[in-house]
Amino acid sequence: MPKSITTPKEANGTTRLTLKIQHPNCWTLEVSEKTAAGMIAHTVYNTPQDTVKGHFTVYADRIDELDEFVKTATESRLTDSVSELSPRHEFDKDASNIGNTTRELMVEYDPDNSMTDALLEYGFVHDAPVRVNDGWEYWPVIDTGDGDLKERLRSLEEQKDADIVVTKIASVSKTQNDVSHQQNRLSNRQREVLNLARKRNYYTWPRETTTQELADELDISKTTLLEHLRKAEAKLLDQYDW
Repeated sequence: MPKSITTPKEANGTTRLTLKIQHPNCWTLEVSEKTAAGMIAHTVYNTPQDTVKGHFTVYADRIDELDEFVKTATESRLTDSVSELSPRHEFDKDASNIGNTTRELMVEYDPDNSMTDALLEYGFVHDAPVRVNDGWEYWPVIDTGDGDLKERLRSLEEQKDADIVVTKIASVSKTQNDVSHQQNRLSNRQREVLNLARKRNYYTWPRETTTQELADELDISKTTLLEHLRKAEAKLLDQYDW
């Protein structure tokens, strides 16, 4: 497999990176490449059987795409078990099931087929949930290693037969400062709208309220509410490299 490491301008001192990674024998890459769904990897637990169990949120536009993802993951030679953590939400048979939908999974697999330990070996500490889609993993990490960054990445590529691209790099101090002050960038109205949406479980699945109900409660138009929500979301999310 041809190797190619691309890095933006590097920062001095400890840095936070987003690594775009593709490597062999990985169930997440195999399944995301074969299906239309993507996923977010959360916590990983060790088991007495020398395997690991990972908590994943799978997302897609249609329920049948989630069904296909679960089926493909269950049948994969690279998984030992796949179980759902939350009930499946059924829809009226006469209604469309098109729209953003998610499912929570616990998947058991061989830790040797994961990048976690190898990343730690080269000084890259997993820092946030990993996004997986279209056959690539996106790892947010903090670089705590010594030595040349490109050389360590090149050695990591060779060890895991992987392709790695650095898509984002920033100083840890700058990133932490940005995150801690992110909510302060919201206007009073944006904060009020966002807090109400969270309180009424607008961001849960399935949603427990609608934008029209939120707008009525705040005595504003639906268009105005959506504008406040979108601006607030944009300010809070621009710290991440999606």
